[in-house]
Amino acid sequence: MDLQRRIVDREGEFMFFSLVPPRLATSPDEAQRIADVTLQRLEPVDLDGLILYDIDDESDRNPEQRPFPFLPTMDPADYARKNLAKWELPVLVYRAIGKYPENELRSWLGGLDSDRLLSVFVGASSRDKTVATSLRRAYALRSETRPDLLLGGVAIPERHRRRGDEHARLIDKQDNGCSFFVTQVVYDVNAAKDVVSDYHYACVERGISPVPVIFTFSVCGSMKTMRFLQWLGVDVPRWVQNDLRNADDTLDASCEQSLATAVELATFCRRLGMPFGFNVESVSIRRVEIEASVQLAARMRDVLAVASRIESQAGDDR
Repeated sequence: MDLQRRIVDREGEFMFFSLVPPRLATSPDEAQRIADVTLQRLEPVDLDGLILYDIDDESDRNPEQRPFPFLPTMDPADYARKNLAKWELPVLVYRAIGKYPENELRSWLGGLDSDRLLSVFVGASSRDKTVATSLRRAYALRSETRPDLLLGGVAIPERHRRRGDEHARLIDKQDNGCSFFVTQVVYDVNAAKDVVSDYHYACVERGISPVPVIFTFSVCGSMKTMRFLQWLGVDVPRWVQNDLRNADDTLDASCEQSLATAVELATFCRRLGMPFGFNVESVSIRRVEIEASVQLAARMRDVLAVASRIESQAGDDR
């Protein structure tokens, strides 16, 4: 409940770790083994919560061949309930709203444990995609059936760079009940700073308080992984591509780049007075990339902890 309170109070400095549930074809025993190993890996990291993705086939958005095949995965809420019962912290469950008919979504909302679960609603991947329920209707359903459920939305810095209106989208989502936002994977620090700055000052102009923005990071262990991130719509600046392509260790270079970006964003948000957090995602099946993701999350937690200690010391000096 502490996380929920801090979000409602517009606090920040959160640390999350996100992952994709096992494939739908995974046996119950294997799914439990994966969950147990995951919890063991994450135990040393001082996290505020776990994020579980609800992935969807986004081939309608990008006609180019997907670098990695799309394979359906277990329902994230079911995975949290059945296999992550030992996880004592909150779980943020993504919901790709367009996949679910209204009656199914209403039933799902009614069965959630809002003391343990939060949700992030994700809209259609493109305007041309046929959806069973629109994002706006999903907001209304949540308001009607589960107003106690703490709800988050998605922020896409790349869309802001192309259209310049992502900050307005965030305010609209906030008006529809979103209490926090989680970004798409950040590799372009300037795009992330642009959307946060515009959102912050738009809130100031309206006389409302901005809600926390959680920046997502993903390690890149190979150029194929980078191509997949780009296929998903992540902008990777040319200089970052060159650094990773020519690095002696692509994975290590990716982690260092992500950490440097996190430090820059933390400094920027603190100067603005903007509540924020970090999220490190682990979507690879390669053990070395999974372990690197966990290590990166621990290092980012240290970035947050250092600032907390400095602020506490400043308070004592006053």
